Amino acid sequence: MEQHGSAQAIHHHDDGAQVKRIWKTFWLLSIITIAELGLGLAIYNIHKGDDPNHTLVLIFKGIVCILTLAKAFYIVSIFMHLGDEVRNLIMTIIVPLMLFIWFIAAFLWDGGAWKNLKNTNAGSRPSIEKVEKQDLPAKEKGKKD
Repeated sequence: MEQHGSAQAIHHHDDGAQVKRIWKTFWLLSIITIAELGLGLAIYNIHKGDDPNHTLVLIFKGIVCILTLAKAFYIVSIFMHLGDEVRNLIMTIIVPLMLFIWFIAAFLWDGGAWKNLKNTNAGSRPSIEKVEKQDLPAKEKGKKD
């Protein structure tokens, strides 16, 4: 009787490399989070001051947004194993995500413009000065309805 051996590949896992990768991810995400919290505290202290510098606050908020997106990318890349996938799959996920982020920014921008347009007198309603100067029948003395 002859025995046939099958060709099997035995994969040895290098646990040390995985643990090292986990610690690297932990420290990187911790440093980014601490930086975001520090910037948030700086923004809070700037707003609390007598004369806040709005340009500096806007720059800090932009940096916080960029750090948050970097953290999100790193989390998706490492924990969801997207960094190990083929380029076409990555683009299939990243391109709609970027469009979604762009839609949010565009809608916020448009919403801010609509709010400013709505609060000005564009001819669609009487201005507040005209309404206050009108003599209303209820305010006139001696007249009844």
